[in-house]
Amino acid sequence: MNRIQKNVMKNNYVQFKFNFLKTALIISTVLSFSSACNKKGVDFIPDCNGAPKSFATDVRPVILASCSNNSGCHGAGSNNGVGELLTYSKIFNDRSKIRSSVASGDMPLNGSLTSEEKNAILCWIDGGAPNN
Repeated sequence: MNRIQKNVMKNNYVQFKFNFLKTALIISTVLSFSSACNKKGVDFIPDCNGAPKSFATDVRPVILASCSNNSGCHGAGSNNGVGELLTYSKIFNDRSKIRSSVASGDMPLNGSLTSEEKNAILCWIDGGAPNN
């Protein structure tokens, strides 16, 4: 093998290595961005300014509509996750898990809550979860 052939082989190897590294960088960047944009990204930070949230007026309707009655997940007889979410005592007892799941976006499983709905649940829990 002469000198020119060796230089060509060396240049091909360097080019291959560069293309490999470039491809790896692109793939890792795409994966990073796609994982940052999923439902389980950064936890929602509630804005609890204003009037305290009421269980009966602000929280219960959201949980019934999004978690219990209309979703089929936490209604009567449910064994999903924390089970039924139909009464104040059950919701109160599971408030830590509910808070974590709502803030992370893990729940509701088959949909999403608006910022207002998330604020209602999270601020109510952060405010001591009163039966009001």
